[in-house]
Amino acid sequence: MTDLFANDEPAAQTTAPRPLADRLRPRALSEVIGQQQVLGPEGPLGVMLASGSLSSLVFWGPPGVGKTTIARLLADETDLHFIQISAIFTGVPELRKVFEAAKMRRANGKGTLLFVDEIHRFNKAQQDGFLPHMEDGTILLVGATTENPSFELNAALLSRAQVLVLTRLSDEDLELMAQRAEAELGKPLPLTPEARVALLNMADGDGRALLNLIEQVNAWKTTGPLDTDALTARLMKRAAKYDKSGDEQYNLISALHKSVRGSDPDAALYWLARMLEGGEDPRYLARRILRMAIEDIGLADPEAQQICLSAWQVFERLGSPEGELALGQAVTYLALAPKSNAGYNAYKAARVSAKKTGSAPPPKHILNAPTSLMKDQGYGAGYAYDHDAEDAFSGQNYFPDGMKRAAFYAPVERGFERDLKKRLDWFAGLRAKRAGRGDG
Repeated sequence: MTDLFANDEPAAQTTAPRPLADRLRPRALSEVIGQQQVLGPEGPLGVMLASGSLSSLVFWGPPGVGKTTIARLLADETDLHFIQISAIFTGVPELRKVFEAAKMRRANGKGTLLFVDEIHRFNKAQQDGFLPHMEDGTILLVGATTENPSFELNAALLSRAQVLVLTRLSDEDLELMAQRAEAELGKPLPLTPEARVALLNMADGDGRALLNLIEQVNAWKTTGPLDTDALTARLMKRAAKYDKSGDEQYNLISALHKSVRGSDPDAALYWLARMLEGGEDPRYLARRILRMAIEDIGLADPEAQQICLSAWQVFERLGSPEGELALGQAVTYLALAPKSNAGYNAYKAARVSAKKTGSAPPPKHILNAPTSLMKDQGYGAGYAYDHDAEDAFSGQNYFPDGMKRAAFYAPVERGFERDLKKRLDWFAGLRAKRAGRGDG
């Protein structure tokens, strides 16, 4: 029977051309580009390696930032046997074989670093299956995920592993990678400086994608440097990384919301465009934009809510792409509108108070008394009809008897709430005046 895992490739295969990404794979952690927040002397991995104590890890980050490479190099640096599996293609029987092999290896004095790509794809039971082997030292687990571990991984697994965040490669990182590629290829890329910048932008922070693009450009037969137009005509731009059902959606909608709250229309429009370019449902954005008007502008500009509703309706009538312009205009308006969360805070405070006071009834003087029995019980007795009072304000108590009067709404000195604050203060003065002379 042929051993599928034996290293007995024929000579024709071992001398076959290797992809550029494989040829440039770092041979030591010091050669890894980027991720110094993790690998540097003061980074968590740098500290672990310096102390000679490596714990189980979960690498969380976008594709093409070095998760697999770092895991492989960690095994080399700690003299552990490296095993790589993917949660997409590995089931329970395969996992059992991996654990049994690791136990035998450990009995012979050799540890195992098990690298699990897309670890979030394993279900709860499968994730739990790693725990005993992590605890008894059979394996040192290094998982990789593009999804937020807080939502996708079991608490028990997370408590036994340290989560390290790997970030997309910067423009400087990508340029260094391009220079290494040119040194390996033995010639510079046939691109103008502007086209070179465009090529780095196409990689979108993904080192593996950049090397694949460079390999394509290097294979072209050109008579001179290509400009940006020539480059983009030959290469399709990578689709921006955006998962409408995953972590990226929450990150970008949060960026949009905070840009609006921070009164920055340009940033708000940028994040709106990023989400639309990523294929987000404009109706989802319309709903979230309306929520921004309610939470962060409120009564400082009551017109904001109507503009958002109108933009939503315009989109429903026009559809894409024309209707998306209405959403952009609504976002711009919200960003420049006066801000107040006074109404939002007042509502939340009222909810907290309502929970604390339970089932306390309204005061009897504001209850209707349609029957004689209810009149005998004092319903409606002493109620002052506000329209008959001076200034159409009686100043009566409308909270439950025995409950201290609450002040939930505190309008700000911005926009229309400035006028509302004047009214609130005026009513407070009238209430104090009525109370002083015993009215109501």
